[in-house]
Amino acid sequence: MRVVIVTESFPPDVNGVAHCALQTARHLVDRGHLPLVVAPATAAGSGPDTEAPCPVVRVPSLPLPGYPQVRVALPSRRVAAALADHRADIVHLAGPFVLGVRGMAAATRLGIPAVAVYQTDLAGYARTYVHAGEAAAWRRIRSVHAAADLTLAPSSAALHDLTTHGVPRVRLWPRGVDAVRFRPDLRDEALRRELAPNGEVIVGYVGRLAPEKQVELLSGVCGLDGVRVVVVGDGPARPALAEALPGAVFLGRRTGDELARVFASLDVFAHTGPFETFCQTVQEAMASGVPVVAPAAGGPLDLVAHGCTGLLVPPRDAGAVRDAVAALAADPARRRAYGDAGRAMVEGRTWAAVGDQLIGHYGDVLAARRPVMAA
Repeated sequence: MRVVIVTESFPPDVNGVAHCALQTARHLVDRGHLPLVVAPATAAGSGPDTEAPCPVVRVPSLPLPGYPQVRVALPSRRVAAALADHRADIVHLAGPFVLGVRGMAAATRLGIPAVAVYQTDLAGYARTYVHAGEAAAWRRIRSVHAAADLTLAPSSAALHDLTTHGVPRVRLWPRGVDAVRFRPDLRDEALRRELAPNGEVIVGYVGRLAPEKQVELLSGVCGLDGVRVVVVGDGPARPALAEALPGAVFLGRRTGDELARVFASLDVFAHTGPFETFCQTVQEAMASGVPVVAPAAGGPLDLVAHGCTGLLVPPRDAGAVRDAVAALAADPARRRAYGDAGRAMVEGRTWAAVGDQLIGHYGDVLAARRPVMAA
């Protein structure tokens, strides 16, 4: 198959959309298909895409006001030209919102089937950033995804939200995890001594530092005796979080093997954001053999087995986060049991396995289109 992946974000960006688009392209190449990626240009311009396993077409972009790490694509004829020049059999729209809308329009004009992958809770972001606009966000989501031949939801909660808001033709497609890169035996005692010189229990958060992630909910955890909070990531909320989380260690952005070493060196992983359609970092923590504390909302509901691999807490409840972490901090045997169970749970969730599921979805869409094309 000749596949064009139109994505709102792609490496060197570090986020769920970019990571999933990269893994999808890699898997398609591994299976003998011919992908092409269309993505916003980076801040440094359209330099070589060294991580990409296939050609990448970069579309001019501007930084999102107030959040310069996020690039928004400008109107461009490159999208339609890329679909036509690549002779695409199918278009994969990764987190469609701006560039993906143009990709959907171009696919419709050219008569090319499209699969839209829902990855971002735009309605939740609207509530967080503008305290309004949730209904408008759902109207946009519905209009974009309704035009696709198929929408893929990453979790049962996301699937429910989409169908409840009138999005048709929705199926479940989860995310894989690299259980070779993220594994318990990377635990690094020298790093642990550096982060927690007095032998504290290390509680980590990994992700964007942005308002919707609500990392400030870890403030109570910072006050626990014998606990050290470690924050990995960057974003516009970092200055405020440095004040809100006294005593926390901020490591900034970490990727690849370095990130895997940090994950494995944690005692507890705490995620705080209530708007996750999946939450890849929870899977990476589980693959690293680390117990998880996460909100009982969105993607973590599918990932965390409460009382087995971690603890689910009410969303936006700092006291519940503190109490859950305190319970695990006080019980090393429970931490080990949860960590072992989490590792066992995710070992089979490889990117190859979920990539093959995706190719199956492509095949279903193409098969459904054939009678129409023949007519």
